[in-house]
Amino acid sequence: MCMNPKHIREIQTNEVLRKRLAKYITLHCFRNTDVLEDLHSGEVPISESGDYSDVKVITPDREIPWSDLSRFDNSEMKAMMIDVVNHCDQVLAILFSTPLGDKLIEELGRRDLCRTGMIRNGHGKPIASRKSRATRL
Repeated sequence: MCMNPKHIREIQTNEVLRKRLAKYITLHCFRNTDVLEDLHSGEVPISESGDYSDVKVITPDREIPWSDLSRFDNSEMKAMMIDVVNHCDQVLAILFSTPLGDKLIEELGRRDLCRTGMIRNGHGKPIASRKSRATRL
């Protein structure tokens, strides 16, 4: 099954639909990924200055100003990228290989699903699964 050619033309020519689709893809392929959520779930420092110039991390061998601190190590970045790639694969498969792809484009043409939190299939479940399969970068 392929996406309806009418919907492909609609994506090409309808800027509002294209922006809604981009927001949907970003939400499902990046923002709502397990790895990013895990990285985002930690403690956030308090900054009296508001720009974090007064925040530092103290390690056994030095103090690191917040502005110089790496927020992701290489293994975390790799895990996040694998998760994002898996989610992109899932969304593209839904868009171009299932009847849900056509339904999604039709619904995005009517309204912004990300703004209303209505990103569900007909059974009340999220259209893109949060479970990802292993992919190597």
